[in-house]
Amino acid sequence: MTAHRTFVVRDMLATTDFSAPSSQALGAARTLAEHFGARLHVLHVVADESERKTTEAKLESEIAEPIEGVKVVRAVSAGQPAAEIVKYAEREQIDVIVMGTHGRSGLARVFMGSVAEAVVRNAPCQVLTIGPRAQVTLEATPPVVASPEIPQSQCLVCAKPSPETICDSCKAHIQGEALERKRREERPGHWGLSI
Repeated sequence: MTAHRTFVVRDMLATTDFSAPSSQALGAARTLAEHFGARLHVLHVVADESERKTTEAKLESEIAEPIEGVKVVRAVSAGQPAAEIVKYAEREQIDVIVMGTHGRSGLARVFMGSVAEAVVRNAPCQVLTIGPRAQVTLEATPPVVASPEIPQSQCLVCAKPSPETICDSCKAHIQGEALERKRREERPGHWGLSI
């Protein structure tokens, strides 16, 4: 028997650095927030506290247009981008993070790092990354409405009621599998090849 799973999105976080990829991701986040009837948080992370006021004004002007039926929360945080995004998601109990990627690879990625990759690794929720070549279009469908008999919050893995996106039991199981896989790969003389 397959358990019925629901994907409830009440709070969505879109990150922006005012680049073309983040604008594209913001457009996708707006559409998804409208579809789910979710609150849309828009976050920009600055390197230094002295940039906060200027950035708040820029964020206010660029995200000024209202979205029908969607409450928009604008926020600016100072610090290391990936860490601040994860902290914000935890603090605001975000259900999904939507962020653009610059599509760097090879040495550019090694030297510049990847904020999206770090967020995916550490986020307390689902992360949707929109690449620079992605074409985001959603069909017009009626908004998803949770029925009263389905719990408002449940584990995405086992579908049992849970205040977290993934319940503690499933997290422990997933972490145990990852640890075991890492242990097998790090055995002396193991080159990661199956013969």
